[in-house]
Amino acid sequence: MPMPSDTLTTFLRRPLTVRGRQIPGRLFLAPLSKLGNTAFRELVAGYGGYGLLFSEMCWARSVPCGNGHDQGGFMWRSGENLQELVCQIFGNDPAAMARAAAIIEKEGFFGVDINFGCSVAAVCKKQCGAALLRVPDKAAAIVAAVREAVDIPVFVKFRTGWEDRPEAAVAMARRFEAAGADALTFHPRVAPDRRTRPPKWAYIADVKSAVDIPVFGNGDVFDRADCERMVQTTGCDGVALGRLALAKPWIFGEWTGTLTPAPDIYRTGAQKLTRLLERYYHPETARRRFMRFAAYFSANFQFGHTLYARLTRARDMDAIRAALDRFFDIAPELLQRPNMNHFR
Repeated sequence: MPMPSDTLTTFLRRPLTVRGRQIPGRLFLAPLSKLGNTAFRELVAGYGGYGLLFSEMCWARSVPCGNGHDQGGFMWRSGENLQELVCQIFGNDPAAMARAAAIIEKEGFFGVDINFGCSVAAVCKKQCGAALLRVPDKAAAIVAAVREAVDIPVFVKFRTGWEDRPEAAVAMARRFEAAGADALTFHPRVAPDRRTRPPKWAYIADVKSAVDIPVFGNGDVFDRADCERMVQTTGCDGVALGRLALAKPWIFGEWTGTLTPAPDIYRTGAQKLTRLLERYYHPETARRRFMRFAAYFSANFQFGHTLYARLTRARDMDAIRAALDRFFDIAPELLQRPNMNHFR
């Protein structure tokens, strides 16, 4: 039986406690490399409705260098509420991860998130991200070192592992909990799978049953019905949205009932992001970051490929804004569910 809409809204707005600290809701922005940047977080924050935001992935060794555009994601805007932001770090040295976590705590972040989920070749070649799931002792040692270094909540994001066995994910979840993790975000795909097959949500239920700490589900939640099914079938404590949040940055407010999207929100949202990116980044960096966003945003429309093609031809942000205006001048047909062909 599907979950009644008001019941899902009630669930998503229910507070959750992690390490004695209350989170106001159960819908989260998942960490997104190069996409969960300062500008995008400001856009999402303006719409509200989320429980926590997670930063883009930060290389732990870069964190002690300070806050800035070139610090591997360790960047935030003046006035950003760090008490609703979790900083995600990756690395393979427990001591370096602990040092980074201590700085994150000192800066005032709500928590620190350890990345054991990224399966990009460049990250795994450094024996970081999902590669550490091959070395459970080292992964657990990293969590223990971070736990010892900070008092703020420690989150862990991880995948099933390198083999399609739920037993492996359950074993890692238990090890992370024993090492001091306060909450887990679980993406139930094997590390080599770059979204070629559906995630196995049943594994989320297995992980949830194996630990006493909160477990957040992640993977292929593309509409409200998906969210309802994930919560209902897995018993997860919350849902982390990645690609759908890129397509619809206001989705947190919409699903929690704190925002009724205006008819022109697609146009105004995309235009606002162009200006936010210009505020925080060099013009060419801003253009590249917008194009990463555009691939997902275009999935909302019947002729999204036309929009994306126009945007790829734009050579600066003024041209991007002009392309957006031309596309929206004739009201485009919206899709009920984003076009998966755009979701890479």
